[in-house]
Amino acid sequence: MPKRYWLIIVIYIAAQVFPAIGRPIGEDYLGLSDVDAMVYSTIFGMALGTVIILKMLAPDMERSEIRDRPNYGYMFKWAFYGFFLAFLAQYIAGLININVFNVEQSSENTGLIMDIIEANVWFIILPILFAPLLEEIIFRKIIFGQLYKRMNFLLAAILSSVVFSILHFDFAFILTYVAMGIVFAYLYVKTKRILVPILVHMAMNTAVVLLQLSVDIDELERQLEEYQNAAMILFGG
Repeated sequence: MPKRYWLIIVIYIAAQVFPAIGRPIGEDYLGLSDVDAMVYSTIFGMALGTVIILKMLAPDMERSEIRDRPNYGYMFKWAFYGFFLAFLAQYIAGLININVFNVEQSSENTGLIMDIIEANVWFIILPILFAPLLEEIIFRKIIFGQLYKRMNFLLAAILSSVVFSILHFDFAFILTYVAMGIVFAYLYVKTKRILVPILVHMAMNTAVVLLQLSVDIDELERQLEEYQNAAMILFGG
């Protein structure tokens, strides 16, 4: 793996832990509340990390332009298809979690993000912009991309997706993260453009955030459970 890829991973990790430094500064010197200091330092760290990482990836993008100028219509078409493919993968993983592994609670990771957004709306920038962009660069372009050079697609996609899911610390929903990761890897290989899984990831996160903000999740989960029970009865489950 190129040395600059290792450096990109280090910068990504540094951006993740930057609030450990920025949070106390925000509280002690800027007079921010604990939540606001965490939110603004997180956004600053991720924004700075994104700028540096994109700058470091410039050679990759230049080579891509020379080799095969992107067809934006093709990319956006697959981003559109990919959104529904990712939604289907997430739905199937959710059914398996409920009916096979008896995982019925909501995602702790999603719940924590929504709690922070409700406390400070600016945190919404993280799940809909910075997280999808950086995660696709790290887990699909770099980790999956390097594994794919040494093994078949499925194994490379599963391994990179497992790492992706573990680092979310939401172990009850590891199957959901793996399913999504495999779809994102497929989109990357299919289109040869990391922008496509980035756009799909952004769209999925945006849809989840907007749904969480606008819908009574407990009532929605109750209705979904009723629909699933009705379907199981209808098809002899």
